[in-house]
Amino acid sequence: MSIPGGMSRLLGYAFQDQELLETALTHTSYAHETGRPRDNERLEYLGDAVLGLVIARDLYAAHPDWNEGQLTRARAALVNRRTLAERARELQLGGFVRLGGTERHGGGENKDSILADCLEAVLGAIFLDGGLDPAAKFLNLVFGASLEIPPQRDAKTQLNELAHARFKSTPQYRGVGDTEVQNDDERFNVEVWIDGEPWGRGVGRSKQDAERAAAEVALRRRLGADD
Repeated sequence: MSIPGGMSRLLGYAFQDQELLETALTHTSYAHETGRPRDNERLEYLGDAVLGLVIARDLYAAHPDWNEGQLTRARAALVNRRTLAERARELQLGGFVRLGGTERHGGGENKDSILADCLEAVLGAIFLDGGLDPAAKFLNLVFGASLEIPPQRDAKTQLNELAHARFKSTPQYRGVGDTEVQNDDERFNVEVWIDGEPWGRGVGRSKQDAERAAAEVALRRRLGADD
């Protein structure tokens, strides 16, 4: 399976070593099914490190008046799995990622985890192929004006502040389900309680993701009007 020439236009970068790009787009399920020696997990690891460095550098340069906390929150908002998956969808990466039969039939090309990992792997491949400058240019294409958005407090922090102000109470997060399936985007099911009442429920790949989703639901349903 060759990589379409249109990928260069989508990524804003032309690979010298096409094998790197092919590996970046190869999910482990496809590698196992076809006997391919390499999948994109190692490139994902590298891309994650490059992502953190470039985003931190660009935020630091773009916002000289922000303190460490603001920079940290902004970076976390930009590099979380959900945001990366959204950016991958904008680049139409789902249509190019190579998946095994089970993942493909299960709609893997649209899973947040697979898309986010693929985006990081592509970044890692660009870094190896061309260096830090092309990798940074790719991220500028991916995130663009997002670097200019003031950092927002995360949902759990907002919910804590509002719950303390209204009830003098701290939200409590209770696990209500665990599929025990590794890498399941909806593995953990968590409910958030405030002042003895359930306020929202969320699911996520990790407990932290599920808690954040539950806090977002609580903010929208019960506290949004007072924010």
